[in-house]
Amino acid sequence: MLRREYDTQFCSIARALEVLGERWSLLILRDVMLGVRRFDDLVTNLGITRSVLTARLDFLIAEGVLKRDLYQEHPPRYEYRATEKGRQLWPVLMHLMQWGDEHYPAPGGPPRIAAHADCGGHPDAQLRCDRCGEPMGIRNTRVSSGRKS
Repeated sequence: MLRREYDTQFCSIARALEVLGERWSLLILRDVMLGVRRFDDLVTNLGITRSVLTARLDFLIAEGVLKRDLYQEHPPRYEYRATEKGRQLWPVLMHLMQWGDEHYPAPGGPPRIAAHADCGGHPDAQLRCDRCGEPMGIRNTRVSSGRKS
């Protein structure tokens, strides 16, 4: 990882990358925000090792991006949820998805399709619904599988 101290530069992007720049971090956040919240489900969905997932979850929790909520006491089991700090990354994830769809298109179409929950429109470049003009955020956007076989 990058150092947290920058002797010759003051850069917010570099500091943000210290937290989010590792590939698994953004993919974990994506899945958690799309409703994959339990450890075993994250392992399966991401194809990540348990040890790497544990390390990344612990780090994201320590940074205040995710939190753990107990859903079963015996044995203790947790769900992972985005904090307010984490939810503020939703536009970043949506813009990365749009950028990836444009510049690295997948055969068969985009792997995921974002739609406005109210009218079914899609986000434009400003993350506004292309049908009704409403801002599209984490609470009113549904993401579904888009790839055709």
